[in-house]
This record gives sequence, C-alpha cells and structure tokens, in this order.
Amino acid sequence: MHIHFIGIGGIGVSALAKYYLAAGARVSGSDLTSSEITTDLARRGATIILGTHSAFNIPQSATHVIHTAAVPKTNPEFKEAKRRKISLKNYAEAIGDVTRQFKTITISGSHGKSTTTAMTSLVLEEGYCDPTVIIGTKMREFGDSNFRAGKGSHLVLEADEWNRSFLNYSPEIAAVTNIDTEHLDTYKTPEAVEAAFAEYLARVPKHGAIIANKDDHRTWRMAKKFGDKVVWYSTGSRDGKAVKKILRVPGEHNLSNALAALSIGRKLGIPDAAIMAALSRFTGTWRRFEFKGVLNGAFLFNDYGHHPREITATLAAARERFPMRRIWCVYQPHQHARLQYLWNDFLSAFDMADRVTLLPVYDVAGRETKIAKKAVNSERLARELQDKGKNVSHAASFDDAALLIKTEIRPGDALLLMGAGDIYSLNKKLIPEN
Repeated sequence: MHIHFIGIGGIGVSALAKYYLAAGARVSGSDLTSSEITTDLARRGATIILGTHSAFNIPQSATHVIHTAAVPKTNPEFKEAKRRKISLKNYAEAIGDVTRQFKTITISGSHGKSTTTAMTSLVLEEGYCDPTVIIGTKMREFGDSNFRAGKGSHLVLEADEWNRSFLNYSPEIAAVTNIDTEHLDTYKTPEAVEAAFAEYLARVPKHGAIIANKDDHRTWRMAKKFGDKVVWYSTGSRDGKAVKKILRVPGEHNLSNALAALSIGRKLGIPDAAIMAALSRFTGTWRRFEFKGVLNGAFLFNDYGHHPREITATLAAARERFPMRRIWCVYQPHQHARLQYLWNDFLSAFDMADRVTLLPVYDVAGRETKIAKKAVNSERLARELQDKGKNVSHAASFDDAALLIKTEIRPGDALLLMGAGDIYSLNKKLIPEN
C-alpha cells in the first residue's frame, strides 16, 4: 500500500501519515513549504515534495490519496487522483476508517480537545492499555510528536467538529468537553452546532459511553437525552477537589479537562492510583500555556487560544498562577469570519490582561469571506478596546511587535503570545534560541 497525502504538513494529516508509516505503508506527500513537521516525516521515511502542487507529485505506485478538507477540487493532484481512479478520501473519511479498526475513544468539544486527549493518552499509558494516539498538537511524552503507535486495542483520537469531521468517526467512548459558538463558518447558528454534536453522540453504541461536562450548559442540555449512557463530570465534585491538588497545569478549564480523562480512565477500569499518577505528571502540550523562556526578566508563554472563551480561560489561568505580575497578552486573531461572528465576545475576552497588543488577522485559506475581511480587522478591535479603557496597541508586523515588546517589557511580567496562526514564530525574534 502506498498512500500519498496532499497537504501532508498539517497537524492532523501528518499524524495520520505517521500512523500509516508505523503500520508499514509507503507514504509520500506534498506541501507548499517546509516545516518541523515535514522534516520529521522525512526522517521517519516519508517522501516529501515541497513547492507548487503538480500532477507529477503523485507517484505511479500510489494506491490511495488522502487530502485535507481545504484542498479544492481544482488542485492538480486531486484532479490527477480522480483521473487515475486512485482511491481518494479527505482526512476525516480516512480517520473514520481507522476508528473502526480499534476500540476508539474520541475527544471532542469546542475547547480543550487537545489537552484532554493528551491527558487521556497518559492515563491509558499509565494503565497499561498501550494506546495508539492521534492528536492535534505535539506532546513531549511522545518525543514532541502528534502521534503515538501502540500495540493495544484502543485508539485515542482528537475529534474536530469543523466541517462536520467527527461525523465520520465510530467511537465506543465519546467525550464532550463543551459546546460553544465556534466554527460558525460551517454551522451558521449555535443550534446547528448542538445538533451536530447530538448526531455525533448518537454514533456511540449501546455498550459504549458518553463522557460529558455537566458544568457546560449546552453540553448538559444536549447530552442529557442520552440517559444512562452518559457519565457526567464536574469541577465542583469531590473528584474535582482531589484532582486540583495534584494538577500541575493551571486554570479551571484544565481541571475540567483532567476530570474528563479521569472519567474515561475509570470507565476502562484503570485504577484511580494510576489515573492520578498520569495526571500529576502532565505539564502541558505544545502551544498550550507553554513556557518558552525568559526575556529581560519576564516569563514568555505560547498559547493556541484563539476563541474568546479560550482567551478568557487562559488569561484567568495566568492570573491564578501569577496574581501579582503584569500580564501582557499579544494576540493574533485567527480568521476574519470568526472575528466578525464573535465580535462582542472579543470585546470582553481580554478583561483579565493588564496590557494587550493586537497583530493583523491571520487569514485561513479557503475559509475567509470578502464581507468579513471588509467588516472587521485588528485595528478596529484595538480602537474599540481602547474606548473601553483597555491598555491596547496595534502592531502592524511581527518586527514591530518584537521592537515594542523588547522596549517596554518589564522584569516580572508574564507575556503571553496567543493565537492559532503563525504567532509562535514571534518567539524567535524575542528569544533567538527558540
């Protein structure tokens, strides 16, 4: 079997490529630019083709082609696969096939998926389940990889709701961390988001289980219809108090994520001692409140938060961890459409930051609209936050942001670089060894 990936450098697609490499398949793939991910795949044995997409990129020996959802039907490699009648699937469809080969545990929700997937993976590892793991971030415990090859019968999978991807999966255990007004480019309304989650949970078989966050009102309202199949968790429970004492990552949202992992572990019969041991050694994942170093006496962190609720939760966690420090949030909005849909929420998302710097919006290929790009931008957001009395500035580029930060950072500050785009590359301008 030879599988060719169009857009192999994506965080999700690359994990699937690693799965097939571990299974002994030949793997090739194309992407526009080189990255740490493509370099790692090449080291593992994949053939990587960088630059312009071309029909010639698909090897003659290819038996399957898998592509990201963002790849248009006009892509020359997509068209070549159709012409040659090669098996052609998108990422979610291909992952769906994999879920039916395991006892699959899916972690879904508008926020907290990656962290909960990571915690759950460690719980199963500590409980001698030896899971296979596909996750949308890199884990130190897996050698800074987004994939773990296991020999056990369980797959732990981060299940994304964007583009209705999770409706392709077949979970035995499905966890829902929360349901929010996210991915409205796909769903348009909050009610449609809830309906998709309900359809997804309906795929859980009678012998399976739904692990659901009782503290989230949308999740509670949607999941309660599944009756005894649901295992609820809550930060206000006795378990919440016990887990909070041993958890090394800050924030109420991370406590909630840990309780989901605890509930999954118990459902699988893993002893509490093993579950607690796994949770107590978890120190976070790539770009989730990730400590990157010290700049002029200030602590620098990276965080993937890009939705207003995630920004609020991360800033609350920073305030909890550093109650006496000045918190400076440098934020890169992700997608004009999200900024437009959730404008009022963004106006209150930064309330717990002492200072805010906004960067230009990171455009998401294939998911932007001309109307949204005309209606909203970072400059307008900065002005309206200033009108509310916030200490907010706008930086037109990473170079401008780096100059501002280096000039005005103070010893003792907590500096958070936040966003789902390429803001992490600002690290290297601030602390070159990053």
